[in-house]
Amino acid sequence: MLPHHHCIVPGKNWCVLFFVLYLVESTPPNYKHESEIRENKKGGGVSALFRDNIATRRLSFGVFSSFEYVSFKIELKQTPPLLCIVMYKPPQHSQSFIDDFTEMLSVVCTDFDGLVITGDFNVHVDNVNDRNAKELNAVLETFGLIQHVSCPTHSRGHTLDLLITRGVIIYNVSVVDVALSDHFCVFFDLSVAPKPPPGPAVVQRRQINESTRAQFVEMINPENVSGANVDEMLNSVTSSILNVLDAIAPMKVKLRKHRQKAPWRNDDLVRAQKQQCRRAERKWRKSKLQVHYEMYKGELYAYNQILCRTRERYFSEIIGSCSSNSRILFTTFNRLTNPPTQLPIELVCTPKCNEFAVFFNDKVQGIKKAINSTTHITIQRPPTHSKLTHFVPVTDQIVQETITRLSSSTCCLDVLPTRFLKSVLNSVLPSITQIVNMSLQSGIFPEALKTAVIKPLLKKSGLDPTVLNNYRPISNLPFLGKVLEKVVYQQLTDFLLLNNSFDVFQSGFRPHHSTETALIKVTNDIRLNTDDGKVSVLILLDLSAAFDTVDHGILLHRLQDWVGISGSALSWLKSYLEDRKYFVEIGSCVSDYMGLNCGVPQGSILGPLLFNLYMLPLGQLIRSNNISYHNYADDTQIYVSLTTGEYGPVDSLNHCLQQISAWMQDNFLQLNSDKTEVIVFGPQKQREIVSSYLHSLSLKPSNQVRNLGVIMDSDLNFNSHIKSVTSATFYHLKNIAKIKNIISKRDLEILIHAFVSGRLDYCNGLLTGLSKRAVKQLQYIQNAAARVLTRTRKYDHISPVLRSLHWLPVPERIDFKAALLVYKSLHGRAPKCISDMLVPYEPSRTLRTSGAGLLLIPRVRTKQGESAFQYSAAKIWNSLPEGVRQASSVFMFKSRLKTFLFSRVYD
Repeated sequence: MLPHHHCIVPGKNWCVLFFVLYLVESTPPNYKHESEIRENKKGGGVSALFRDNIATRRLSFGVFSSFEYVSFKIELKQTPPLLCIVMYKPPQHSQSFIDDFTEMLSVVCTDFDGLVITGDFNVHVDNVNDRNAKELNAVLETFGLIQHVSCPTHSRGHTLDLLITRGVIIYNVSVVDVALSDHFCVFFDLSVAPKPPPGPAVVQRRQINESTRAQFVEMINPENVSGANVDEMLNSVTSSILNVLDAIAPMKVKLRKHRQKAPWRNDDLVRAQKQQCRRAERKWRKSKLQVHYEMYKGELYAYNQILCRTRERYFSEIIGSCSSNSRILFTTFNRLTNPPTQLPIELVCTPKCNEFAVFFNDKVQGIKKAINSTTHITIQRPPTHSKLTHFVPVTDQIVQETITRLSSSTCCLDVLPTRFLKSVLNSVLPSITQIVNMSLQSGIFPEALKTAVIKPLLKKSGLDPTVLNNYRPISNLPFLGKVLEKVVYQQLTDFLLLNNSFDVFQSGFRPHHSTETALIKVTNDIRLNTDDGKVSVLILLDLSAAFDTVDHGILLHRLQDWVGISGSALSWLKSYLEDRKYFVEIGSCVSDYMGLNCGVPQGSILGPLLFNLYMLPLGQLIRSNNISYHNYADDTQIYVSLTTGEYGPVDSLNHCLQQISAWMQDNFLQLNSDKTEVIVFGPQKQREIVSSYLHSLSLKPSNQVRNLGVIMDSDLNFNSHIKSVTSATFYHLKNIAKIKNIISKRDLEILIHAFVSGRLDYCNGLLTGLSKRAVKQLQYIQNAAARVLTRTRKYDHISPVLRSLHWLPVPERIDFKAALLVYKSLHGRAPKCISDMLVPYEPSRTLRTSGAGLLLIPRVRTKQGESAFQYSAAKIWNSLPEGVRQASSVFMFKSRLKTFLFSRVYD
């Protein structure tokens, strides 16, 4: 820890902040000040005093009418810079203060990890019912800021002088009346912890470059591989590849030092230019001639230019290779901006790996043993009209397309790194195709591809790293196994779609379905029920390790009797599920192998699809109780609506919940009652009555729940969700801002769209019908992202910047999402539950609007009804020009729709 810095929060403007007129006289020896004079009024201002040995730099983030401030950056050794802001808000109420303060935070929070804001806010944060205090606390929560003053700082007993921080350690906070004014002084200590250097590690790797690729293509010979079955064939291909790799790029063991050299510095051109620069430097230091000094400066400039271009190219290749897969892009980007959490050194050993392996296995087995089924639920299975008896062999082209589209993630069990495999694919493609077809025809999944590598990952950064229960298992599977899975997945999905085997209300891992479509369906029903004066009760079911406890026998029975899979296709799926194993890897240490006798493989392509088929009877069970529901993989939500004084639907819901619990026990699934959430929607008085009745049934409703990544509250205003999105997005935007100077603008835009725009757009179809004020915080995010991308000055107007980037503001992005979903629904590219909401408008007599493709806007009476997707989407759709609505393709519709919305905003 660095030596702490003793700080004082200034109090009243005219007293502790000092008059600017007397700053020079009042500054003690060995101190200096930073100040901002008051321009619009006579006298006063804001100032801060600190020791003159502290390096500071004044910063400005624009002028705000509702408060005055002075800001400066403090440079500390071996730690990130610390931004300090001293501010004063006049006691008069200002409608614009929260907006101004939020706008300033949206700028500073993207550029600084360490932040200290002090001053007189004149907001009664001690009064929990004060409106301004509520809004201020909501803003602080949004940006991940902490307010540390909890006792009165004013003679009248109110807390007005605040200490707000992020990224620093605050302690010894005290409030002292120094008898200088009606405001007290707030004293505190702060310290900043430097980041520890990474420890040494032993790594094994092959040196693969462009020449290696050429040598591999020249030496590999697909004709040398053979085998009587798929396992022998795979072993033959693996041996052939390893022989070539050992010859051209043998495995080397290297001790990684504390400080790693940046990977772009290993480039041949960079090293050659660096050597040339060193020669010029030695020549100048030896001769001391001006001409040699100028030559050295020229070589140094050239070296820096080459280094910058190489660094840009390095990041560009990483970002470009992951741009189509947001999950891989997040993992890669997070590794670039945040060093990985180092596991305690005592965990990096073989005994601990074995302990983790046993712990993960015992956890699943413990769940299965705890399931005690006493009631058997019988569900009539639907008739199957056709059978899938075998999988069809594939061509080289299909295998090549499959490999190209899969992400480039690599497992330690892979013989070839995935990126390298894709670069030399033509030389090994015939062998891979032969393995795939041999597996499909024989109905056998290769044994070598059934092994998973488990890497423990700490669930949260603040948890105790020595407790095994604080880790979740992250499974990695061989890439070739994923290729084979993807081929089977495509054929199996085509069969299921052809036979309508999917549950209508199952949105998990299905084409044209998403978490957003599932939530739109549920919230639309709830809003319309509220508009009718009804109360809705929603229950979110939580399962414990659902994917890991799937019984293989029951799953195969489900595939055969409920889906219609038989013959070699069923044999292949049985071979795929059985005799799987895993081991735990921590650093260079590994555990013994552990067998898996249940569950679908985590991290696999087929796993989610097989789980959906395993859950098929559940939908039929819920429908038999006349309960509305919607599934997304293992996330099930059931809901009912009821009028005042009616409790029959709640009793049916409770009875259905009991049957669901019994069915899950029959199928070795554990319903986690502690994490199952209940929420009530509707008018507040009616909600309270229904909540009391739910308590009598041992159901405990909450005011807000997290549903598929969206925070829903009883009023369905999504304020909590917007705050959560704002906080998470600013975190990523801050990380992006760290590397904005070392990557190209094009790559910077890719990152912003992936981590900022993607989060702004996630489930924003739920926000249709909300006011612009409700989504204003999301607009601040977009404004901050535009400033980071364009390097716009912090006090410049943002609208011209958004227009130059051709970005739609957040309200228009919401309209864009709603209109696009309507277009897809009308053209058969959306879930049936969404298409059923949209009714074409058919006038009773011939009008000019006949055949214009308009939608019927339902009649509603309340704001909840106007916010329902069925109402707001139809209204948005009907407001579009006919040329936009009648576009011939999705691409054409997107283009015309964006042009129309863009012109409506900026023209």
